[in-house]
Amino acid sequence: MAKTSMKKMLEAGVHFGHRSRFWHPKMERYIYGTRNGVHIINLEKTLPMFNDVLNFASKTAAAGGSILFVGTKRAAGDIMKEEAIRCGMPYVNHRWLGGMMTNYKTIKASIKRLKDLEFLAEENFAQFGKKEGLMMTREMEKLERSLGGIKDLGGVPDVVFIIDIGHEKNAVKEAQKLKLPLIGIVDTNHNPEGIDYVVPGNDDSIRAIGFYAREIANAVLEAKAAIPEQRKEAPVKKKVVVNKAALLKKKSQ
Repeated sequence: MAKTSMKKMLEAGVHFGHRSRFWHPKMERYIYGTRNGVHIINLEKTLPMFNDVLNFASKTAAAGGSILFVGTKRAAGDIMKEEAIRCGMPYVNHRWLGGMMTNYKTIKASIKRLKDLEFLAEENFAQFGKKEGLMMTREMEKLERSLGGIKDLGGVPDVVFIIDIGHEKNAVKEAQKLKLPLIGIVDTNHNPEGIDYVVPGNDDSIRAIGFYAREIANAVLEAKAAIPEQRKEAPVKKKVVVNKAALLKKKSQ
């Protein structure tokens, strides 16, 4: 069973909330007290809640499910990407595009465009001319920043894991609309209602964010490692068919 410890949480600074004047009353039950104008989160409550999250993540991974790591603010972006990649899960760390989950049909078309461009890049964009090649490179890089973390997801994720539910309010709304299980790191300045798996904790510190992402990634990896070999399916690599003429025509429009 995946578990973490109070010591790890203290070392990561999970207990430091926001300044008390910015607090949300519905977080009162998770607040231990105030120190120098900053709310201190009660880790006696956070610890079992986060361990529940780790077990849920473990069960999701063991069943072959996907957990979308979402963290687009500066402190979270690199960490969330790194840990998601490490455990083989999708991520969004640059900018949440409206409809990323609720309008997947449109997003799917953009992902196809990205994969087509990546295929052409392997053959060398220069064959299309310097100007055209540069334009296609820039388009590919832009799409990669926005969609690179979900290009192999193949649809809507099974679970969404969010750092800072206030900053990622659009992702929260889409997950709630689709009734997807939500794991949310909730600081003392946010409303925890509507979040399925609440983790009361610091959502600003790089150390704390790294702790959450790393522990969840570890739980996923442990669950995957325990899957019997006969149940592990090697990913099927699909051949990408690209209509070069159509791509060039699209760029010229």
